[in-house]
Amino acid sequence: MSAPRLKATPLPGIGVQYDLETREHRHLSVVAHRDGTRTVNVYRSDDPDSCAQSLKLTSSEAGSLIDALKPSHHSPSLLYTTDLGLVAERIEVAATSRWNGRVLGDMRMRTETGASVVAVLRRAEAIPSPAPDFRLAGGDTLIVVGTREGVDAAATILGRE
Repeated sequence: MSAPRLKATPLPGIGVQYDLETREHRHLSVVAHRDGTRTVNVYRSDDPDSCAQSLKLTSSEAGSLIDALKPSHHSPSLLYTTDLGLVAERIEVAATSRWNGRVLGDMRMRTETGASVVAVLRRAEAIPSPAPDFRLAGGDTLIVVGTREGVDAAATILGRE
């Protein structure tokens, strides 16, 4: 059996729609909106042009779903692990977090945990290598790299359970 073909269609002003036909001949699509949200659509088997179910996901929910679908799934926010014992993980800053509105350097994350924030995802934008004076906002997702223990400690600092 050949690999499934994913067809990408630009949707001007909206984002990109990705269409997939499964081995059972079911039509699925994902619309990746410019604001980072996703819409997952499942089409009727008797009419592949008629949508039977549509599910809207926030960017955080979409990230968790992506993690769950990966064959190497270990954690809902685990991005990558290596033989060197390092992991990269997504950690969200809640709107109610004490870090909302404060600068990254106030956390002293690298000093306290040995883990580093290598990027911040905000809406549909990635901010690589944020400086210590970078101001956090509720809804930001931090990409944190370090040992498993260091990343867990970073999550504790950020208030994630």
